Amino acid sequence: MNVLLINGSPHKQGCTYTALSEVAGQLEKQGINTQIIHIGNKGIRGCIACLKCKETGYCTFSDDPVNECIDLLKQADGFVVGSPVYYASPNGSILAFLDRMFYAGGAKFAYKPAAAIVSCRRGGAGTSFDVLNKYFTISRMPIVSSQYWNAVHGNSPDEVKQDLEGLQIMRTLGANMAWLLRCLDVAKDLVPYPEKEPPQRTNFIR
Repeated sequence: MNVLLINGSPHKQGCTYTALSEVAGQLEKQGINTQIIHIGNKGIRGCIACLKCKETGYCTFSDDPVNECIDLLKQADGFVVGSPVYYASPNGSILAFLDRMFYAGGAKFAYKPAAAIVSCRRGGAGTSFDVLNKYFTISRMPIVSSQYWNAVHGNSPDEVKQDLEGLQIMRTLGANMAWLLRCLDVAKDLVPYPEKEPPQRTNFIR
């Protein structure tokens, strides 16, 4: 089994990476392989609503890691995304990234356990956490919980390492995800996935 983790910070080994590494370390201890992908510090295009992905299953833009991560998540058993807090919300790059990734490939991510983590200096963790979780709830992905909301506090990796409760939350998250992945592995041949109803779309304009 393997879990894909995405570092949505422009800093490759900053605070968000420090938190993700704590999750990944716990998963590895539980026998789960992990891969951390950094989206980088170059521009990430926003979705332009061209709908080409509905024909191909991939975003029309191929100059960033979105399409690579669609394939990686299709193959993965679980998913974790991390972001720093910018103005009480995830940073713009990771939101643009996830908008395109989930619109193009989200139908293939159903029933993969997922979790979000956030890193902040002081405030905005709760709203950022809420925004990230919405990608999972619209895609029928079970959300993995921890012992508290998934946030670490600090303005540098060294400060994050002093947030002992935050790091424990990350380890608990990793252990809980490993447990759920093992449960799903046992159940895969015994319990069928829910039958999906045809979509019903209602527009509130008469």
